Amino acid sequence: MQNIFVILFGSFLVGVAYNFFLIPHEVLSSGLSGIAIMFGLITPLNTGVVNLLLNLPLLIIGFIKLGKRFICYTIVSVLAVSVSLYVIPIVEVSTEPILSALFGGVITGLGVGLVFRASGSSGGFDIIAMLLTKKKDFPLGTVLTVMNGGVVLASGFIFNWDAALNTMVAIYATGKVVDMVHTSHVKLTLMIITAKGEEVKEKLLANVYRGVTQMNGEGAYTGEGRAVLLTVITRYQLTDVKKMIQEADPSAFVNVTQTVEVVGSFHRTL
Repeated sequence: MQNIFVILFGSFLVGVAYNFFLIPHEVLSSGLSGIAIMFGLITPLNTGVVNLLLNLPLLIIGFIKLGKRFICYTIVSVLAVSVSLYVIPIVEVSTEPILSALFGGVITGLGVGLVFRASGSSGGFDIIAMLLTKKKDFPLGTVLTVMNGGVVLASGFIFNWDAALNTMVAIYATGKVVDMVHTSHVKLTLMIITAKGEEVKEKLLANVYRGVTQMNGEGAYTGEGRAVLLTVITRYQLTDVKKMIQEADPSAFVNVTQTVEVVGSFHRTL
């Protein structure tokens, strides 16, 4: 329940950032929400309605293809952001576009970072990138960068290049604050030694969108067979993952070490 409240609050902050700082100056955000803002500016449709419509098919596909817990939290975030964009009035807090882009990006990053800390996401490009990297050997960060680059170019051609540059400022500020709040760069490697390898593996694969490598081991003293599972997670997933392991096998041995670097697709199933 605590995660839900954090996601709702973070999503509300995103709505405030958009309607008070970004939208009044035709500044787009990163991701699919940026496209929703663009359509909201050039059509009579409300940005919140467009955001929900754009995310809806991705949420359905993600629910089938990705971890259901992750997608459920993402659905809550997308609905909360869409409702916030619909009910919060569009108010020009600052008359300076560059200041609005900077503060809008910072507040957006704070909101999105809180959503990430609660094991969810703001939807949109995050889901697209995860689906692509699950099937193709593309780095997740590169995929997101390319798609966000497309948003910046669209802003330049549809509005003006000042708006595009301000959009780059907003996206950069958002990314920096998300890293500060979420510390997504902190990865942990888990080595799980268990007599119930299949149960633990299925539990992890069903609830955590991370690859799991399974090996066969043998107890040196008892000579009994054991499954050895290896996976890499973010620091904020640790509490949930430990609970899952405990539910599947209370006697499992878990060694947690901090990972310096991950090379390759972090999300790809091994």
